[in-house]
Amino acid sequence: MTQYKIAVSGSAIDNCSTGAFRKAYEVGRQIALQNCILITGATIGIPQWSTRGAKSVGGISIGLSPAVSKAAHVKTYKLPTKYMDLIIYTGFDYSGRNMLMTRSSDAVITICGRIGTLNEFTTAFEDKRIVGVLTETGGIEANIESILKNAKRGRKRIVFDNDPKRLVQKVIKLLKVNDKIKGAPRWQEAF
Repeated sequence: MTQYKIAVSGSAIDNCSTGAFRKAYEVGRQIALQNCILITGATIGIPQWSTRGAKSVGGISIGLSPAVSKAAHVKTYKLPTKYMDLIIYTGFDYSGRNMLMTRSSDAVITICGRIGTLNEFTTAFEDKRIVGVLTETGGIEANIESILKNAKRGRKRIVFDNDPKRLVQKVIKLLKVNDKIKGAPRWQEAF
């Protein structure tokens, strides 16, 4: 089975609806149970809860840090190192890290969020990534439908659901359909 890389994007602070962190945990768990690799921005809040979920079932969790080093990650940015198998220190601050995170993923799942999450969503959208939106989690997630409507760009590669398991299944289904359309095995796309 192809091992997809799925990023979870969301609030580092708790501006979310009640239960959003629990749902983020379940999204991470479902990503791991589907034999996919979880990628996050190596931060607290929604990303950390999703890493905890992935690790609860032995999944792989990779974090992309805005910091240049582990020392800066912990001391300057005050970010965690727990629950991640690998942290890549990008040195590109938040906006650069956001772009690298979305571009290194096959799909992005948006949960709750603020302006950084919106940045990750729009980057994924423009890069034609599959995007899953976990609804009823609050924050910027509640505005994505109207943003798409006002942008008049469609929502062909975007799926919505309020259930973590169903959302992850929908995202993976779209990834598989996308692979069939491209026709070549994923490893050949780089050549």
